[in-house]
Amino acid sequence: MKLYPIESGNFKLDGGAMFGVVPKTIWNKTNPADDNNLIDIAARCLLIEDGNRLILIDTGMGNKQSEKFFGYYSLWGSHSIDTSLAKYGFHRDDITDVFMTHLHFDHCGGSVQWNSDKTFYEPAFKNAKFWTNENHWEWATKPNAREKASFLSENILPMQESGQLNFINRPESDFGFSDEMNFGIYYVDGHTEKQMIPHIHYNDKTIVFCADLLATAGHIPLPYVMGYDTRPLLTMPEKSKFLTAAADNNHYLFLEHDAHNQIITVEHTEKGVRLKDVFTCEDIL
Repeated sequence: MKLYPIESGNFKLDGGAMFGVVPKTIWNKTNPADDNNLIDIAARCLLIEDGNRLILIDTGMGNKQSEKFFGYYSLWGSHSIDTSLAKYGFHRDDITDVFMTHLHFDHCGGSVQWNSDKTFYEPAFKNAKFWTNENHWEWATKPNAREKASFLSENILPMQESGQLNFINRPESDFGFSDEMNFGIYYVDGHTEKQMIPHIHYNDKTIVFCADLLATAGHIPLPYVMGYDTRPLLTMPEKSKFLTAAADNNHYLFLEHDAHNQIITVEHTEKGVRLKDVFTCEDIL
């Protein structure tokens, strides 16, 4: 098995929204804001090569939305899925599986694209199976008012219409990861219903794809919960359990949204679980 970081693009989000009730004077120390109160955000995906399977975890925003839409998110940098895949000798048509931690637009938007004439949407990975879970699919396709702007039908429905959509049910053997690849899933409901956090056993390490359970290294303290979370009081015990296990077992936490810290470890301290070490992907993968 080999793992590769896939940088799908960078953007910016409001720092207050990213840290909820935490004052700016505190979060600005770890996630400095620009003059518009925006902080740097990555959309760092993960590619797993195992035998004849190429599994991509999350796909970023994609590029099919309008200029007005992208204007809300201040895109920056030159990363894209295609250039990142090409760096490792791959093409999007090589992808066999797309695993979506959840269906918010910044995690699954790249799964769907315009066709060549821009007349209809089609899966951006024509040879891949797309994986979510049935509970989250139901939540995403019948969105509540709070999340409606994050669940965009053009990002979601074409996967089903193409016949490429698949559901992971517990146990995860339906996906083939548990037996074949030592791949586990931690299900969490604080950010959104049944978000999936993959745990991958790799070279005697456990690599955890943190998705939106731990957006950046600055979000480690338990009360540092995003304003985007639908159930923030549930996020805290979920994050506590997650970080305790990460500190106890020296998990390597792969940060999808931290533009400046790629992989971290955490440790127990008198103040609770805190940052231990920071690594680049090249150090660990």
